[in-house]
Amino acid sequence: MKYEPTTIINVLDKGMTRYPTESLIISTKRDGKWVETDVASFRQQIRDFAMGLYSLGIRPGDKVSIHSENSAEWVICDQAVLSLGAVNVPIFTTQPGDQIKYILENSDSKIHIVSTDTLFSDTKPLMKSIKSVKSVISIMGSRHEKLKSYDAVLKMGQKLQEDKPDLLNELKSNIKPDDLATLIYTSGTTGTPKGVMLTHNNIASNIQASLERVPFTMKEVKGQNVLSYLPLSHVFERMITYMYLSMGAKIHYIENVEEIRDDFLYVKPFFFATVPRLLEKIQTGIKVRGQEFSGIKKNLYYWAVYLAEEYDPEHPPKGLSAIKHKIADKVVYSKVRELFGGNLRGMISGGAALSPNIFRFINALGVYCGQGYGLTETSPVISVQDPDHMRVGSSGLAIADVEIKIADDNEILARGPNIMKGYYKEPEQTKDVMTDDGWFKTGDVGKIDEDGYLYITDRKKSLFKLSTGKYVAPQNIENKLINSGFIEQAVIIGYQRKYCSALIVPDYSNVNKRLARDGYVAEKPYQDDEKIIELIQKEVDSVNETLSPWETVKRFKLLEKPLSIQADELTPTLKVKRPVVMEKYKKEIESLYPD
Repeated sequence: MKYEPTTIINVLDKGMTRYPTESLIISTKRDGKWVETDVASFRQQIRDFAMGLYSLGIRPGDKVSIHSENSAEWVICDQAVLSLGAVNVPIFTTQPGDQIKYILENSDSKIHIVSTDTLFSDTKPLMKSIKSVKSVISIMGSRHEKLKSYDAVLKMGQKLQEDKPDLLNELKSNIKPDDLATLIYTSGTTGTPKGVMLTHNNIASNIQASLERVPFTMKEVKGQNVLSYLPLSHVFERMITYMYLSMGAKIHYIENVEEIRDDFLYVKPFFFATVPRLLEKIQTGIKVRGQEFSGIKKNLYYWAVYLAEEYDPEHPPKGLSAIKHKIADKVVYSKVRELFGGNLRGMISGGAALSPNIFRFINALGVYCGQGYGLTETSPVISVQDPDHMRVGSSGLAIADVEIKIADDNEILARGPNIMKGYYKEPEQTKDVMTDDGWFKTGDVGKIDEDGYLYITDRKKSLFKLSTGKYVAPQNIENKLINSGFIEQAVIIGYQRKYCSALIVPDYSNVNKRLARDGYVAEKPYQDDEKIIELIQKEVDSVNETLSPWETVKRFKLLEKPLSIQADELTPTLKVKRPVVMEKYKKEIESLYPD
């Protein structure tokens, strides 16, 4: 091993030395205002809250759940729990009450932390039946008498700290690298969520290895603003938050992703983590903006936009191509960079496949955009790109101490210190995803090229066979479709059918803008409008030209509303729950296959 086994606490304690005592460490946007937390307050609150939890009976190995939006308090609660040798059980804010009940019961959580009464409303009626939970703590205060306030727990901790000043340090010193740090319940695209057991060293090893691959030096990022919008309940943003704290960066948790454009201008971030969906929207917005221009200005704008989609960061343009790129940068790209606040050095994309088109586009703008690959079970990073290893379509090279290989059926296997301890209370399911010699079966299908770059082609369970015997990888087709500025979501259908079809959710806003330019005003129901269907057909035809004959989308049906988490059609990480969608839109799907 390259890194000695260690704990998250040790890694972050070392990182804390990079901050001046009075420095801002986390800023949280609430009700439109930024609430700042300095280093001294951050460290004090961790100590006090940890001792408060101890006063409430939390001991090493006990489970504490956190159901909250991103905030300084989320991180403080997390670090307090870990400092006791206890286990953090994060819960997505979008999860409904019955799923939360399952997680609390399955995890044996003893204390449940919730941010607000609004977030607690779905869970409150179910709490009496959850026998394991002994106390509920409200971060922002509650009108419910039985809930303890965050501030009250801090005061309990202050009293215990005065009585036993050495207790917390003793507890921290007893934490071992192989101790359980967190139980993260997987999204569950096909069934009941499973509790992924990650140890301190699973995550700590991932932090240290990932730090080697960031597109800047520790000195460069120290004191810089970083922006966070992905949920801390997901291991991706949580591990990256730990990285920020290790580097001395100032974290800004935004309130609403719909306001992210304004937040970019306020925070002026140096770096942020994202999922492809936001970058798709950004690219679409940039393309649509060109419709506001006319004449030479419009032609120049779209020349620069389409030039960006041909950019290859592994082989930057030279000669005449380099001159063209500089012109495009001066007239268009530099203006786009200002929309990110003007200080953006780069971003990392994870959670889903980043299309080559968007990868080229963002890097062409003069902003580093890398792609990583991993799962909750791998803490999460398995491979990632860096400025010296940028290859279109790949997820980069394996990080230090992690091995990758491709099984005979093309499934990606991984082995290393980042691989989970197993699924909580699920020994058989754990056994199903591990080989006898310690390789984790990712469930993803891919390949490794001659230089060691990893490529992911689809989820193993997503692959389906047509009745003709041909196999189809739907994610590749779906990614191509949503690269259109007029298609927001797409789900490919075809299992045991003669051909592929699709359920498509148009970006009706952009579609209507395009039609209005031609003097046409669509009327609801939009999904039945012939002009809209005609426009989407052109986009589908364009994608079909890039596909093998058996992959082409022969028919499609437009849906009125986007698939959503609230409707149980998407997981909290925005992956499509295919079985749910297939059942819910059974009638629409059948209409695509007339006898």
